[in-house]
Amino acid sequence: MSEKQIFALLRQLWKDVYTPEFYWVLLLLVLVLSLSWWLARCLKNCLPEQAPEEEQSRMRVFGEGGLQRLSYPLFAMILVFSMNKLLAYLGWKCLSLLSLAGTLLLAWTLVRLLVYVLRCVFFRSALLRMFERFITIAVLFWVILDMSGSADPLIEALQKVVFVVGRQKLDLWTILHGTATVCFTLLIALWIASLIEHRLTKTEQIDANMREVLARLAKALLLTVALLFSLPLVGIDVTTLSVFSGALAVGLGFGLQKIASNYVSGFIILLDRSIRLGNLIAIDDTITGTVTQISTRYTVLRTLTGIEHIIPNEYLVGNIVRNLSFTDTQLRVPISLRVSFDSDLDKVMPLLVELGRQHPRVVADPAPFAMVTGFSDHGVNIDLGVWVADPEKGTGDVRSDISRMILKAFREHGIEIPYPHREVRMIKTP
Repeated sequence: MSEKQIFALLRQLWKDVYTPEFYWVLLLLVLVLSLSWWLARCLKNCLPEQAPEEEQSRMRVFGEGGLQRLSYPLFAMILVFSMNKLLAYLGWKCLSLLSLAGTLLLAWTLVRLLVYVLRCVFFRSALLRMFERFITIAVLFWVILDMSGSADPLIEALQKVVFVVGRQKLDLWTILHGTATVCFTLLIALWIASLIEHRLTKTEQIDANMREVLARLAKALLLTVALLFSLPLVGIDVTTLSVFSGALAVGLGFGLQKIASNYVSGFIILLDRSIRLGNLIAIDDTITGTVTQISTRYTVLRTLTGIEHIIPNEYLVGNIVRNLSFTDTQLRVPISLRVSFDSDLDKVMPLLVELGRQHPRVVADPAPFAMVTGFSDHGVNIDLGVWVADPEKGTGDVRSDISRMILKAFREHGIEIPYPHREVRMIKTP
């Protein structure tokens, strides 16, 4: 725009209203916006339907989604600026409406682009939606300030507010400008880190724990590089961070010990592979479940009842943890029962083994095995052991099904399951 003062622009628009060219420009603007809407619809119909994310690359998903979201304002902005240049070349004078429309369309495109990148990097939440509104308002507010010519006086006023950090003097404008630049750079770094993480998750040649470690290291490295790269761009000396580094060290020494310990413990768990995703582990003989997530600070353990326990990584490193599927995913399921002393054990033992083999979840190797574990007051104690290859699905159904099969078979073969008896004798006294 040749004029930055919004009042001058409004006066020019008011003058253009009384000229015939203004209405032709208005008609052309409506036609351009309608044509842009039609082109966006055609582009959306031409693009293939979104396949599941695992069936196509993350970059393709990002490109197709971004193209669909930005198509209308992008087409409209390009056509409006092109028409403005063409009419100016032809000698038209009343083009203030096109200048205003092009600037607003440019701001709209930038807002949509930033919001779309945020949605790709972060999960959708109430906080994200609020942040999206903040970005939209901030960009539109800055566009209005730039058009009205109020941006320069505002910048000068913010530059007069000076803060002293160590040996570095920082004004309020530098802080705000630096914050926006750093946030934008970190956003790009987080997006690249998400692409790397998605690529690593699809690589089957690398262990799951190692993929998690590489993803975290890549994310931390990209964030560090982005921070060190963005700060000098806004005139902030990197050596100023030494003050904050000292404060961070003091915080780690006092209040952040647990957080740092959990962070380091998380890397230890991932690197030594003592606990992996999908392992069935038991803690304190009270919690048994499958590892569903290993994060920076904690590990999520999902029990067979659906309850998720959040265990600090430091606890898993410093305490005894029973990993039921560390080297072998197969788990022995014991089934204890009792038969009477009159039962033929040579007949009972093979019958129990055969019943254990009939269950669909029981593996053939190791084979089911029955053994006598002792004697009680009422009968012979027997332990039937079967092995399953999928303990993460639970073992309660295996015990229940085989116990029902045993009860039915014992009734058919006349095998007695003893229960406590008491004899009551009446003694007649003279």
